[in-house]
Amino acid sequence: MTDSVLLARLAAPLQSWGSGSRFDRRDTQLHPTKSGCIGMIAAALGLDHTDDISHLAALRFGVRADRPGAPVHDYQIVGGGPMPLRPRDVITDHRRAAAAAAWLEGESGPAFGRAADTALASWYGAPKEIAPDEQTGALTAGNLHRDPMQTYRWYLADAAFVAGFQSPDCGLLEEIAAALEQPRRLLWLGRKSCPPSGTVAGGVHPGTLETVLRTTSLLPNATVDTPWLWCETPAGTVGASRTTDQPVTFDPERRMHAVRWETRTRLTPDPAPAIRWEELIP
Repeated sequence: MTDSVLLARLAAPLQSWGSGSRFDRRDTQLHPTKSGCIGMIAAALGLDHTDDISHLAALRFGVRADRPGAPVHDYQIVGGGPMPLRPRDVITDHRRAAAAAAWLEGESGPAFGRAADTALASWYGAPKEIAPDEQTGALTAGNLHRDPMQTYRWYLADAAFVAGFQSPDCGLLEEIAAALEQPRRLLWLGRKSCPPSGTVAGGVHPGTLETVLRTTSLLPNATVDTPWLWCETPAGTVGASRTTDQPVTFDPERRMHAVRWETRTRLTPDPAPAIRWEELIP
């Protein structure tokens, strides 16, 4: 069976493709990750996080950097200063209820707001690291320090990529292409604050990643003539490097990624491309 390739245009003012991010420091790779792109496709198809994605993960992935963009970072602080104790805080969090009990003795006790200025002043701060409590299931803060948390979030600014997804199942690729233009869930390029701009799907074309991406014209706003191309390849391929962004499941309770291999090469597009973005993008 002959393989086909779905093309996708990944362009936006900001993109962020993290691989090892934590709350206080969110990194970005210099090109889209397979995990991030498969997640975008799953959202377009309307899949839940717990749904099986093995048919999507089996797609062979490649990406071309027509406009690499520039790394930028955003500095943020979260949860600085004291917060007044509210009735809701006592009701939903057993830890606060125990600490505030002595100061809330009916009509004679101090007001909720004043309690934070007295007995609770040393530990009650702005809520941070909010997650379900193990005992009650209610959302509670795991960090109540008054000092703010400092965070750094990295992005690619003004970048544009051409991603390709290769498969012998042309019907699946056509379904994905339609979903990318009429998604069932919101799409973003690596992070929820980075929605794609303009048309995403670039049609389904016969061939392999290498041939289709070579015979596809550069994007109209490309800044390079010979872009870098990252292509998924079998383990053991000469010159290939390993990356841990092969999605296994997006289930929040057991999120998992596996190792895959890819090559990086300079691509010289055909001088007379068979596929032109001017004809694919309205």
